[in-house]
Amino acid sequence: MANNVNITPLHDRVIVKPAPAEEKTAGGIIIPDTAKEKPQRGIVVAAGPGKKDEPMTVKSGDNVLYGKYAGTEISLEGSDYLIMRESDILAVV
Repeated sequence: MANNVNITPLHDRVIVKPAPAEEKTAGGIIIPDTAKEKPQRGIVVAAGPGKKDEPMTVKSGDNVLYGKYAGTEISLEGSDYLIMRESDILAVV
């Protein structure tokens, strides 16, 4: 995968690359930057080993849906990522 990061999340944490925000509506209306919604979909770039009694269910490369306010935004090597707990992930798409 092209999104190799030099950081390993601990325990049940994952690093997610958010999908880009939509530029247009289905009808072709261009959405200004101030009205764009925060994406709730992304690709898992790295996953920790899991907790002692709970192995990880997501892996690197999975497309996931997560909560609107989930995770902490971080910037690595010029790219923006979210680091969150596996429990903040709602579904694997």
